[in-house]
Amino acid sequence: MTHQGSGTEQPGHMALGEDRWPLVAVAGVLAFMAMLDMNIVNVALVDIADGLHVSAATAQWAALGYQLPVVALLLPAGRWLDGVGMRSALLVCTAGFGLCSALAAAAPWMAWLIAARLAQGAFGAALFVLMPVLAMRSVRPELRGRAMSVPATLGPLGAVTGPAVGGLLLDHFGWHAVFLVKLPFCLLALAVAWRVMPRDARLRRPERRSAVDALLVASGVAALLLPLTLAADEPARLGLALAAIPPLWWWLSRSGGRPVTGVLRVSGLFRAHGAVLALAAGFAAMHYVVALHLQRDDGVSATTTGLVVLAFPLGMGVAGPFGGRLADRYGARPVAAAGAALTAAGLLLLVPLGDGWSPWDVAWRLALAGVGMGLNGGPIQALVMSAAPPDRTATVGSTVQFARSLGFTLGPALATAVSGLTGPGNGNGVHAGLALAAAAACLAVPLVALPGRPPAPLPEQTTDAACA
Repeated sequence: MTHQGSGTEQPGHMALGEDRWPLVAVAGVLAFMAMLDMNIVNVALVDIADGLHVSAATAQWAALGYQLPVVALLLPAGRWLDGVGMRSALLVCTAGFGLCSALAAAAPWMAWLIAARLAQGAFGAALFVLMPVLAMRSVRPELRGRAMSVPATLGPLGAVTGPAVGGLLLDHFGWHAVFLVKLPFCLLALAVAWRVMPRDARLRRPERRSAVDALLVASGVAALLLPLTLAADEPARLGLALAAIPPLWWWLSRSGGRPVTGVLRVSGLFRAHGAVLALAAGFAAMHYVVALHLQRDDGVSATTTGLVVLAFPLGMGVAGPFGGRLADRYGARPVAAAGAALTAAGLLLLVPLGDGWSPWDVAWRLALAGVGMGLNGGPIQALVMSAAPPDRTATVGSTVQFARSLGFTLGPALATAVSGLTGPGNGNGVHAGLALAAAAACLAVPLVALPGRPPAPLPEQTTDAACA
């Protein structure tokens, strides 16, 4: 049985009525801004360390302080947002995100900056969940593919353009500008949402158990990632990843995890989430390996490397709007599967390249993979969100964003691990990293192309009732 979230609105949710494209644009702007913040700070870490007189390791928390709360709070935020008014949540979270950006820019010492970034990550987690829900609820079901393509395309574009934008701001205005650049986006989103969205229910405070759920998820993800990053020097450390099982198992057995697994029993959602994770991991691993190899092994300049890597987001940006239109006309699943197949083809073509890579050889393959990601992004998001039960759209939105964020984080870590295992010094590590990226993309094709088996009648409602 497939649930359609187009009609009945549950208590705590607002009905947006007929096609409100300004709100779709707001979802795209927020997606770009939130993903931009995942990478833009990385280029400013050295300047932050010098400006605030701290070590480079301490300065890393300017980035980690945002990334960790985003990953840890995505799933609890989805459960919370299912029971509150969307307008109130959007206004509060966007204003909080912008305020924390201003506080980070004004930080006189490192503890201030870390606190501001931790708070910003909490607001960012809620915004990540709100984006697909807002886009889905702003248009009629037959236009959902086009609407979902806006945040699905602009989000990854923000991630890949972050370093370039950050470097430009750093050279001309200093590290403070890296945080201030998000303020115009926040103000624009606030103005549109205030005018267009009708008033709805007030916010309620998150439950205390959400803090425990966030801690368990963060502990499990950290326990998984740390051994992967250390395995390049000592492969035996991969065994430490087993430490991720206890906290994640505990979370799944708690009242915070059971509703999430229950809602994912809706037909096709488990496989679609696996496809989202696999494509994100393949993209992130490819981006990491290509940029590192061009500069370190082939001696290509940083500027040329940046231009080559930009072929991927350019292809994605061009194809993204077409993916949404095709999904609305021919169905989300076949278009998403075709996009995944094109991405896999582009990454597979990178694997046999020898040591003498030319920028053009890499660029056109990246552009092909980017076209595939553009065709896939909106349709797969529409596929998942349309199958969500009407009263659990925020929960499903959080699981999609969690799968994507986990893939972006796992990709470079897995590439580092396989590179170390195969010997990075002789070129085998580069080919192994690219093979890993291509394999992940290939795995996504059957995951999204084949629909899941129908679940037992309404298991997620029984689960939620038991956990309420």
